[in-house]
Amino acid sequence: MLEIDLAAPDFRSGEIEGRWRHIATDWPLTVIAVTAPPRPGAPDEFGFRFNCSGYRRTPATAQPWNIETNAPLPAAHWPTGPRMVSAVFRPDWKHGQCLYLPCDRMSIEGHGNWRTQYPDRLWEPERGIICYLEQLHDLFFDSDYSGIRSA
Repeated sequence: MLEIDLAAPDFRSGEIEGRWRHIATDWPLTVIAVTAPPRPGAPDEFGFRFNCSGYRRTPATAQPWNIETNAPLPAAHWPTGPRMVSAVFRPDWKHGQCLYLPCDRMSIEGHGNWRTQYPDRLWEPERGIICYLEQLHDLFFDSDYSGIRSA
């Protein structure tokens, strides 16, 4: 299913429009870079390693990823902002293994209230990875995004 979604029009449109790009897949892991607007000292994209086991019926979980070293992104290089972006990108949450988003498999656990509080941010099995990527892209292009933690 993931291979189908990575070749689907919604994903390909996002690549053509420069919103994200597929880096590599080694099932059940896939690495995708999401574009970010220019900010001093920040990159023009952020890598994410998605664990897609159980895909699509089970939500993916995403970890900020250093594409060059193929390793977790150091906390100092995680995206930040004064409110929402820093609330989502929390290196302290679950040891930096996921993002604090309702669409994330690891984060939704123990947050039953999110189902009614944030219905538009939940994992949508029929849309798959696109629903997660769109939320990340939207966060970066929100006025709240200010760059990286150490900049």
